[in-house]
Amino acid sequence: MARYFENAQESLVSDALAGFARVHADLVAHHSDLGFVRALHGAPTRRVGLVSGGGSGHEPMHLGFVGAGMLDAACPGQVFASPHNRQIFEASRAVAGAEGVLHIVKNYTGDRINFGIAAERLAHEGIPCARVLVDDDLATDSAEIAVGRRGTAAAVLVEKVLGAAADGGLGLEALASMGRSLVGRCRSLAVASAAHTSPATGRAAFDLPADMFEYGVGIHGERAERSLPAEPLGPLVERMAGALWDALEPAAGTPVIALVNGLGAVTRLELYAVVNELAYVLERRGTPMARSLAGDFATALDMRGFSISLLLADEEILGLYDAPAHTPQWNRSAIG
Repeated sequence: MARYFENAQESLVSDALAGFARVHADLVAHHSDLGFVRALHGAPTRRVGLVSGGGSGHEPMHLGFVGAGMLDAACPGQVFASPHNRQIFEASRAVAGAEGVLHIVKNYTGDRINFGIAAERLAHEGIPCARVLVDDDLATDSAEIAVGRRGTAAAVLVEKVLGAAADGGLGLEALASMGRSLVGRCRSLAVASAAHTSPATGRAAFDLPADMFEYGVGIHGERAERSLPAEPLGPLVERMAGALWDALEPAAGTPVIALVNGLGAVTRLELYAVVNELAYVLERRGTPMARSLAGDFATALDMRGFSISLLLADEEILGLYDAPAHTPQWNRSAIG
């Protein structure tokens, strides 16, 4: 049994948020009574506020991307649980621009419901609101799944690109349209060799033999539809990238932004090796890895696994991706 370092399970999220605000006091303000974190410094050209949120346990998403050039506010829920609609409403009202607010929402039932209720409350106050629904997880791309694909790490790329577009003065409907286009260009896929530790029990959320991989995990500890025999990194990345490639069907030469995301317990050493293998795969398919990122961006607590997200780009998207941003977890423009 592995125990969390905490005063109590019930206070871990609020204690962590208070600590986050102390560490990044030059960049964000934590409104503990209203339940959100907002940026202290934003572009005066921005006409629309950007708000996202979701359950805790995925750090640094979304809190780490609140700041200049990305999100105006983020609403954290409890571990693996949606934020309350009151949090979202208060955050949106606080950061709404002259043309309103855009919600960037990962596709989970609770998030959809609570962001939807908040949007209705905003409408009653005359604040325009639109939504971009991120549903990038290829593992849940099935007609048998009524709620559709899950939203995972690609949300970070969407937030980065839309943040730069918002700084450029884009209006609400134009941002929402761009967001939907970005989501259509993104797919992600995750694999794990061990489950996360349940905060409630201190035990692994599920058992997995040492010689097997769970192929297609989510970010809430969901098991995948299938397990595969463990294999070396090269063929594993080839398998994952091939599946993403088949889903996206890019034209030859399309530049790609690649995000290799740790799920909480994989070393940087391994994640960089994944990037290296991924670059080989993309080169063999005749498409350049125009930009790449590796690290923990959307974790599943301490799950031992990683995900690959591919975003099909063009010159406009690359320019927005490269635009300056300064948040607690994004302080560089790009890795070429």
